[in-house]
Amino acid sequence: SRVVYGAALSLGSTTVAVMIGLFVGSAIGLSAGYIGGQFEDILMRMVDVLLAIPSLLLSMAIVTVLGFGSINAAIAIGVGALAIFARVMRSEVVRVRESTYVEAAVASGVGDISILLRHVLPNSSGPVVVLAVLEFGSAILTISALSFLGFGAAPPAPEWGTLISEGRDYLATSWWLTTLPGLVVVAAVLSVNRIASFIDKGWGRK
Repeated sequence: SRVVYGAALSLGSTTVAVMIGLFVGSAIGLSAGYIGGQFEDILMRMVDVLLAIPSLLLSMAIVTVLGFGSINAAIAIGVGALAIFARVMRSEVVRVRESTYVEAAVASGVGDISILLRHVLPNSSGPVVVLAVLEFGSAILTISALSFLGFGAAPPAPEWGTLISEGRDYLATSWWLTTLPGLVVVAAVLSVNRIASFIDKGWGRK
């Protein structure tokens, strides 16, 4: 029952983390890829700095600054993930920006905002959506790792990582306290990866 109840905490934190990375990272990549020039160089160098730091280490550092808790852990993971979203979105925007229909819209005098919302963003979002689903699985692992290390919600909050950490002292007599939450984490990540595979194939057929 604690594993089931903890799903709301773990998956809720994961959703917040992915949404932060998706929206902020996509906004950075969209603006950098479309505007280009020195503006793009500055943003991408900042993204490179984030990519150079291991995501778990960066998340731990941010949580230490913000304070422990599920929401702060989610914010930290979202900040660590936004660089990946920014990179993917920027590469897609650069590809779409050179398309004939975008050049035709520019030649017709269509405004930049309209071009971004009607042409560039819809045709660049496919790989980013697939990445968001994949990052959901990675965020589950990171949230669980932070909770296991004591950076997540304080006990007795039944986050999956916290349950695994609490049960490790009783492996000899009550192995299921650690094993079952661990299996749930594995099943959730594998399920998310499977969903991402289906989404990727669906976009490929289109």
